[in-house]
Amino acid sequence: MARSPAATLSLFLLPLLLGQLSPSRPQSLGTTKLRLVGPESRPEEGRLEVLHQGQWGTVCDDNFAIQEATVACRQLGFDAAVTWAHSAKYGQGKGPIWLDNVRCVGTESSLDQCGSNGWGVNDCSHSEDVGVICHPRRHRGYVSETVSNALAPQGRRLEEVRLKPILASAKKHSPVMEGAVEVNYEGHWRQVCDQGWTMNNSRVVCGMLGFPSEVPVDSHYYRKLWDLKMRDPKSRLKSLTNKNSFWIHQVTCLGTEPHIANCQVQVAPARGKLQPACPGGMHAVVSCVAGPHFRPQKAKPQRKGSQAEELRVRLRSGARLGEGRVEVLVNRQWGTVCDHRWNLISASVVCRQLGFGSAHEALFGARLGQGLGPIHLSEVRCRGYERTLSDCAALEGSQNGCQHENDAAVRCNVPNMGFQNQVRLAGGRIPEEGLLEVQVEVNGVPRWGTVCSENWGLTEAMVACRQLGLGFAIHAHKETWYWSGMQRAQEVVMSGVRCLGTELALQQCQRHGPVHCSHGDGRFLAGVSCMDSAPDLVMNTQLVQETAYLEDRPLSQLYCAHEENCLSKSADHMEWPYGYRRLLRFSTQIYNLGRTDFRPKAGRESWVWHQCHRHYHSIEVFTHYDLLTLNGSKVAEGHKASFCLEDTNCPTGLQRRYACANFGEQGVTVGCWDTYRHDIDCQWVDITDVGPGNYIFQVIVNPHYEVAESDFSNNMMQCRCKYDGHRVWLHNCQTGNSYPANAELSLEQEQRLRNNLI
Repeated sequence: MARSPAATLSLFLLPLLLGQLSPSRPQSLGTTKLRLVGPESRPEEGRLEVLHQGQWGTVCDDNFAIQEATVACRQLGFDAAVTWAHSAKYGQGKGPIWLDNVRCVGTESSLDQCGSNGWGVNDCSHSEDVGVICHPRRHRGYVSETVSNALAPQGRRLEEVRLKPILASAKKHSPVMEGAVEVNYEGHWRQVCDQGWTMNNSRVVCGMLGFPSEVPVDSHYYRKLWDLKMRDPKSRLKSLTNKNSFWIHQVTCLGTEPHIANCQVQVAPARGKLQPACPGGMHAVVSCVAGPHFRPQKAKPQRKGSQAEELRVRLRSGARLGEGRVEVLVNRQWGTVCDHRWNLISASVVCRQLGFGSAHEALFGARLGQGLGPIHLSEVRCRGYERTLSDCAALEGSQNGCQHENDAAVRCNVPNMGFQNQVRLAGGRIPEEGLLEVQVEVNGVPRWGTVCSENWGLTEAMVACRQLGLGFAIHAHKETWYWSGMQRAQEVVMSGVRCLGTELALQQCQRHGPVHCSHGDGRFLAGVSCMDSAPDLVMNTQLVQETAYLEDRPLSQLYCAHEENCLSKSADHMEWPYGYRRLLRFSTQIYNLGRTDFRPKAGRESWVWHQCHRHYHSIEVFTHYDLLTLNGSKVAEGHKASFCLEDTNCPTGLQRRYACANFGEQGVTVGCWDTYRHDIDCQWVDITDVGPGNYIFQVIVNPHYEVAESDFSNNMMQCRCKYDGHRVWLHNCQTGNSYPANAELSLEQEQRLRNNLI
């Protein structure tokens, strides 16, 4: 995967005067602008550079430590620093080395407030350029340069929109889909006058609230209700409507705007306070239509045509519902969208197509991870009323040199279902972890309590973290005695929880009717640790397909493999060391396309030493290799322990972090890949007992979900396999969530595979 020049991240600071100080005193850095130069998919890390006198320069690593990194990360808009990197880990910079011996206490808000030798005063070379790694979480309210948030100037004053339900049926519904429009203007809620109100306005309001479309309301009925309230002497409505501060006078939208602040908004009449707002009018009423994710269970099923249409676009690697990297289906193959000319209007078309509202953010620069495979579209130009992304004008992704570091992503507006108010964490060291407490109805009364940890796993924890709004689960805790919960929530109110992983809340998962927790209370209660980003492992299908071959291997060379259970059961009954086993061998290459490194769940102190192969296993079962009949029955199997989980290779500009030599740290860095060659032990399926025929060859990475990932649907790869007793062909290989372009073998592939003799 090729990479363009290093990405930059920058943030302007308040100007400070550069004082004329003696060299012996700490010198202010003056007006500065910082950036991190590193992998574009990871804006939180890279070589630290400073802009001075119109030229970018680096910072020397002398005396640089965590407190200096913390100040730099805060200045760049991140919450904190994770660590720093010395000796030009992110490559050697060019130009001047502006700063040396930077000295911070750690509480400064910017590097301007730290001491240093002064501009350009150093005894360093670029081999000492310092890098920093920040926590990926941003300050609240921070807007990145890789995010499109094209709001009009009044957007700072027109903050939110909500619907105030009027009918009794609307009040009972969650989310609220029909009611009077209220706008938060400069911190105060106002109602919008219905004079000049159009369906285009309704479309914008519904989009902001997470709904893809709108329907007309019975305006005559609502007018009758309004007139009744105005004549009611006990109602305060008449006195309130006489105040201009009650109203937004007029709103005019085209219907394509992602936010009401992009519409023409007249807060007060042209003559201001001298003329009353909304004379003779009433509040505007809107009725929205929920997408399929948010419809009641009893709602009518969606038409088959529209379901098929939805499948032509999807979101991947998002931490929350309605966000992710945009992928489209073209010629039966999934691919990404280039971020050239990507904006909120095009992103809103994607969101509405998927059943969400308008786009809240349009993200550039692979902010939500890089894809793998073709880049189908570039320079997408939507007008805003298109039903699908395919209706918009666009170029082919290959026409303007896009790379996967330019993959576009989106965060959509989603309805507020209220689920986040029905779950909370208690007792954790940080807000993202703790004992899980949920609210359920017991005999018709809402009650807070805990969740039994029996059967509690990563899938259930993923649903809990999503419901909490905290992203992905990195740990599903079954023992939480070290975390104290709320005093009034000690009772176990939920047990036997089993989730599919697609639910919006734990309350939607299967669970016991009467609560039954064999563990009892106290020690064995469910808890979670959540994180805003996660790794994502994807198999290189082409490499598996091209490297498969058969080998008859003597038993005398298989003692270690037999010890590690890499052979079929029939090998136990052979007369060792006489005879052989027939092995289907292949290479695998596993990419990490997520936003954080893939690390073993267990620390080094828990790794298992295998004497025969003389290596440690950091994950006992890292992959499953199976041969299945066409109806799915297993006829042969294998498995691979992760004895050496490392960065075999990384793209240009990205440094390898993990290497197994000398008991080193194991893992796969974001953007890098781990390769298991065909000629190493256990990199096979033992097919000695399998007869000729047509089969399905299957590989599953991280099969037991031991390590959290942002997307488990792409962990499985399947190939069609033809075995004639002497040769083997693998073709039509695809991951679990992809559609290959060619279902049949091409002539070139047949020629390449025809020589796969034993």
